[in-house]
Amino acid sequence: MNVAQSVDSVALLPAYLAAGTAVLVLITDLLVARPRATIAVAALGALATAVGSALVGADAERRTFCVGADCSWIFGGRAAVVGVVVALLTVGVLGLSVPALRAGRSPVGEYAFLLACSMTGGVVLGAAGDLITLIVALETLTLPLYVLVGLRRGSLASAEAALTFFVVSVVATTLTLLGAALLYAVTGGLHLDRLGTLLAEQSEVRDLPLTTAAVAVLLVGLAFKVAAVPFHAWAPATYDGAPLPVAAYLSTASKLGGLVALLAVVQRALPADQTGPVLALLAVLTMTVGNLVALRQRRTVRLLAWSSVAQAGYILAPLGALALAAGRTDEARSAAYAAAVAYAVFFVVLELAAFAGVTALRPTGADGGTLDDLRGAARRHPWRGAALGLALVGLAGLPPGLAGLFAKVTVVRALLDGGAAWLALVVALNAVIGLAYYLRVTAALWAPTPIALPNGGGAATVPLVGVVAVVLAVATVAAVVLGLAPQLVLDLAGR
Repeated sequence: MNVAQSVDSVALLPAYLAAGTAVLVLITDLLVARPRATIAVAALGALATAVGSALVGADAERRTFCVGADCSWIFGGRAAVVGVVVALLTVGVLGLSVPALRAGRSPVGEYAFLLACSMTGGVVLGAAGDLITLIVALETLTLPLYVLVGLRRGSLASAEAALTFFVVSVVATTLTLLGAALLYAVTGGLHLDRLGTLLAEQSEVRDLPLTTAAVAVLLVGLAFKVAAVPFHAWAPATYDGAPLPVAAYLSTASKLGGLVALLAVVQRALPADQTGPVLALLAVLTMTVGNLVALRQRRTVRLLAWSSVAQAGYILAPLGALALAAGRTDEARSAAYAAAVAYAVFFVVLELAAFAGVTALRPTGADGGTLDDLRGAARRHPWRGAALGLALVGLAGLPPGLAGLFAKVTVVRALLDGGAAWLALVVALNAVIGLAYYLRVTAALWAPTPIALPNGGGAATVPLVGVVAVVLAVATVAAVVLGLAPQLVLDLAGR
């Protein structure tokens, strides 16, 4: 029997481009030693990765590192969507970081290198065909963020956030590896499609207590990564302590990676009748707790962090339909998976726009500040405030933020098609709760300006750096365009 693995370099092109970007950043920083050159190489490399992912994904599905029918790398439409989104998010976050990097608050070479390494993990994650590749890619996405979170010099909050993130991630990784090891002990396989086939065809294996334990432990480990309740406590403190651009990356690319990993194992490997009830419970807890706690927040980034927790609940909600027989038909499952991916894409674009708006309204290198610091900001800086307001309204699911509106409609429709009307009702009720804090912040942007506050708050004038303006404008335009063409995102997500 020939056990040699076939290698398709075209299928691997996005990974080559992402990893090559990290290497070129190191070489540029070492030989040229000019911050602008290093940032330019990182940005161009990320753009090339996005283009490469789109070109490879536009063709038929490509598989490589295969033994028989089992492949460790499967690059299709969904992997292309993940690769493009992660690469573009990296460009956006790098742009938001330019003012702080110019001010010398972080070493440019190390910062750009770590961001490129994290991007590489995200690109590989979308194409992972087995548990080992998936877990290694997820850790490649996450590991550089430990350093990036704590890279703000002289900040105790940043160091504490990095330590918290590190400890929680170690626990999450341990649980994920334990779940994978137990699945291997039960089935003798690690490839996602093979695991799915074995567990579907061999009921005696699926019903073993060890299999149930393996599924539960694996889901818990991945739930930590997406900050699903009750495995969410690390997120608000970590986001608030991290530099604003890094918090934006955590809330978008990092969360997207965790959701992609969770979706991969749920869709292709684990039994739907076992994962469905767990995901339904996680979705209800996550969206409800996230929204209720967000109502009490007074710090901007903490509010965005808790709203991000709630948004993860909305993304998990369609998968909760798998708990019912009506939600496990082929058509209902396909609709649920597509809805989860589409919502994730809509969310990360709006979330990046929200963080870009906060960054544009805050002094260079400052944290997110409090909600009082944003009071009257749209009166002083009309278009910056309008962009932030549009992002917040979109996250709330209201027009003119059509991207967020269609995202929620997509989730509710998938739940109704899967017979989970009760879960659709929970989503609708939580969307109403979310209106309270999203609209409160949006209204505060146009409220009368208070007396000037210290430390850059209140009526202080904040100069807008050109690169941040570009990121804010592009993210806002992308949110508007996606809102006008939601079916395109849904079609790509369903591939």
